[in-house]
Amino acid sequence: MTAAAHFPRKRRDQNLTMRMSMRRFTRLTNAFSKKVENHKAMIALHYMHYNFGRIHKTLRVTPAMEAGVADHVWSAEEIARLAD
Repeated sequence: MTAAAHFPRKRRDQNLTMRMSMRRFTRLTNAFSKKVENHKAMIALHYMHYNFGRIHKTLRVTPAMEAGVADHVWSAEEIARLAD
């Protein structure tokens, strides 16, 4: 069996979503992070938007709302305030 066969499907889907959403995860692009701190910050922003600020078609709400963690869709301003 290959290593990909052992890699859980959910994790593979999550990695694909991240690569498709953020150009810094693809090679040969101007958006590539040269500093680890910037890379970590972008990953955190991606997950905040993905889980709190984006309504998913299958759920019809955000994952955070589905889990009972949030009661509304977060705006970009609300997510940005967390960085301060």
